[in-house]
Amino acid sequence: MSHKLIKKIVYTGVIKLKTGLHIGGTNAALNIGGPDKFVVRNPINNIPYIPGSSLKGKMRSLLELQDGNFSVSHNGSAGPSNDLQCVSAKLFGVAGNDIKRPSRVIVRDATLDIESQDFSRTDLPYAESKTEVAIDRLTAKANPRTFERIPAGAEFKFEIILNIFDDGEEDELKAALNRAMKLLQDDYLGGNGSRGYGQIEFLDVKTEERKKEYYLKSIN
Repeated sequence: MSHKLIKKIVYTGVIKLKTGLHIGGTNAALNIGGPDKFVVRNPINNIPYIPGSSLKGKMRSLLELQDGNFSVSHNGSAGPSNDLQCVSAKLFGVAGNDIKRPSRVIVRDATLDIESQDFSRTDLPYAESKTEVAIDRLTAKANPRTFERIPAGAEFKFEIILNIFDDGEEDELKAALNRAMKLLQDDYLGGNGSRGYGQIEFLDVKTEERKKEYYLKSIN
């Protein structure tokens, strides 16, 4: 049975960093004495951003962990659920070889608000360097490594779009998306979360429902 798209719900707001954030980018431009691990940046203006794929993937994994709905591969690693009826599959979709379900949610790349923080004091463009030391348990040798990360206090503008069809699943999907966002606030985004990185909060979240009438108006 085919379903009709009846509206889109547009979520907008701010992702504020409570601790430094590292989402890895390319290490192609390594500098002697500089960071070993770089953050992902827009190649045009060199400004860091949060990829929509990172945000969406983390929310999905947390939702599936809380519900206990995830797949386990032959080597024991956990992956996305293949259960088409679980709420994470309904919201984020399934892209397996044998079973497919389209995603109902679109997560845009979150752009850095360069006015949200005094970046003139950072040692890297819109970022800071943080050196950590790993200790060899046998030799006690110190192995320093330097990470680039966006500093605490920085804010990113986000947009998430939820597609609503006439299948009666609106309330379930909205509740699941809200739960995923709240779970993320009590977890971390990006890498090195167990070492304090990536704590975030969603602020000034607003929603706008756009029905057919909205799309019939002139684009101007």
